[in-house]
Amino acid sequence: QVQLVESGGGLVQPGGSLRLSCAASGFTFGTYAMSWYRQTPGKERELVAAITSAGEKTKYTYSVKDRFTISRDNAKNTVYLQMNSLKPEDTAVYYCNAWFSDDDHPWGYGYDYWGQGTQVTVSS
Repeated sequence: QVQLVESGGGLVQPGGSLRLSCAASGFTFGTYAMSWYRQTPGKERELVAAITSAGEKTKYTYSVKDRFTISRDNAKNTVYLQMNSLKPEDTAVYYCNAWFSDDDHPWGYGYDYWGQGTQVTVSS
């Protein structure tokens, strides 16, 4: 069955770094756009970063540009989120998302899958 398993979350001080990983199985990873979302209590889940199926394009929400980097390794069925210069406002549960894509819909369309989330806490 489809699985997206996030790892790498934890507690880090402001200014620190973390790398999140999302290991995928049960579907053809290389045909899915991959994204990271985050959510805090009482707020809607927001898109943090996304990458197209072959990794040729990326996009980021404004608040993380120049601090976070999304990447993927299609040979390992894994997507990563490198987070640098972390701020307290980055504290959230981070979720991995997989969305089927094609040439006409590079960022995904139709059915998608979610991981269970990993907690990131930025605090001194």
